[in-house]
Amino acid sequence: MKQSSLDHIVSWAKRRGFIFPNSEIYGGMANSWDYGPLGVLLKNNIKQAWWKFFVQNRPDMVGVDTNIIMNPKVWEASGHLQTFTDPLVECKQCHHRFRTDHLLEKTSLEPQYEKEAPPELKDVRCPECGGELTDSRNFNLMFKTYVGPVEDQTSVAYLRPELAAGMFTNFKQVVDTMRTRVPFGIAQQGRTFRNEITAGNFIFRTREFEIMECEYFVHPNEWEKHFDLWLGEIKRWWTEVIKADMNNFYFHEIEAADLAHYSKRTVDIEYHYPFGLKELHGLAYRTDFDLKRHMEASGQDLEYRDPITNEKYIPHVVEPTFGVDRLFLVTLLEHYAEIEGGRDTEGESKHEKEVVFRVPKNLAPIKVAILPLSKKEPLQQLAWEIQTNLRATYQTQYDETGSIGKRYRRQDEIGTPYCVTVDFDSLEDKQVTVRDRDTMEQERVAIVELNDYLETKFV
Repeated sequence: MKQSSLDHIVSWAKRRGFIFPNSEIYGGMANSWDYGPLGVLLKNNIKQAWWKFFVQNRPDMVGVDTNIIMNPKVWEASGHLQTFTDPLVECKQCHHRFRTDHLLEKTSLEPQYEKEAPPELKDVRCPECGGELTDSRNFNLMFKTYVGPVEDQTSVAYLRPELAAGMFTNFKQVVDTMRTRVPFGIAQQGRTFRNEITAGNFIFRTREFEIMECEYFVHPNEWEKHFDLWLGEIKRWWTEVIKADMNNFYFHEIEAADLAHYSKRTVDIEYHYPFGLKELHGLAYRTDFDLKRHMEASGQDLEYRDPITNEKYIPHVVEPTFGVDRLFLVTLLEHYAEIEGGRDTEGESKHEKEVVFRVPKNLAPIKVAILPLSKKEPLQQLAWEIQTNLRATYQTQYDETGSIGKRYRRQDEIGTPYCVTVDFDSLEDKQVTVRDRDTMEQERVAIVELNDYLETKFV
């Protein structure tokens, strides 16, 4: 169900334990969010599914986990100290600061690209107070810190703004230790930090976020083939794993004049969010820019020698990048549904509106809920035994509060695919009732066969 704003998602995510405002007991922190008990389960499931799809299931991928704080020379070589900037303006009256391109979103001028500047900045006033704005200037997005006890220029370091640098600086070690042959890829998941001037739209743009990224090394003459292959894999990820409606996506081929300095081809995968068509993630052909820069700056030989042909060259790179938080947000938007009038089923009372989170079963935070029909001790004991048996395989939740209909609806709202109801007949016939979230069909299953039954459902 498409909505015109994120308010319903933000409210539901907080109420059901997916995402909380950061530091809320102290009044919060702008554009900062914490993942709650169900949110961290869903987030981890998404990350694990991504790793399995793009790394584990491929023979040409390996993984690394590199430091958040690196030698600052890395960022000199990569160009981040010189070019990783956003245009910034400040109001002369209220002193609010804005990214120049984001001012478009608060005026009648609609941006077409993430960093498009207003045609005439002098004609734009402060959206907060109407005051006059300063001229645009570049603002570096990296968070600066210090390493060691003395805070001076010699101890300056930075929190990483991306994951790619750690994979490029480890390229030679990966080739030497893993005996990898081009084409091959290095993958990584991890936290990154960008001092965004204008964050917002829930978890869409924050200053601390997670990225999942691959650097895929190819022969210079074969980059187009591999670029198209990765584009196909990205589409397959969204359709087969996230089970998203591809009508909500737009694959934006970036024109040559708007490409990043390191890229010769980029496709931005954009999504129709409630707040407009915006970037979700991207696929870039980075040429040999990164390895060449690090080779020149470090003095180390980062060329690759083909063990069969003996050809020596600097590999080119195709880079698919995913933001975990945006991926999480799109998963919510794709599978959250509000059903007017409720779902009319036998034994369940009808309501004006019910929420169902139809997230793919393998991504669901809770896989199985165990619901004793009564709080009487024999039913409780049997229900706890069933949960103990299931939790070794599945993330479970035990719920004995409220009517069975209310409990079903609570589980529907958090995306639980199956509810196991333990009733008084279960004490005699050793069977339980299993209810399907999506069809609401109920099936009687022998307790001893419950694990095997559920195994067929999570293929």
